[in-house]
Amino acid sequence: MSGQQNVQRPLDALGKAVNSPVLIKLKGEREFRGILKSFDLHMNLVLDDAEELEKGEVLRRLGTVLIRGDNIVYISP
Repeated sequence: MSGQQNVQRPLDALGKAVNSPVLIKLKGEREFRGILKSFDLHMNLVLDDAEELEKGEVLRRLGTVLIRGDNIVYISP
């Protein structure tokens, strides 16, 4: 089983991204970028300095936001 020692659980990988910039893609093609401050077991996220993106460009600056985990398609640290 030594080959499985390097396998990370998804929440472990997310924990390493706390206080780092992340890109979040949501259902409905919406994207957000910001600093990941915290998350829970449902992958609800709190982002600081959040920006909503459209086609890679900043659509609006939102500040601190809570993103509900069941809307997330992917998180890119």
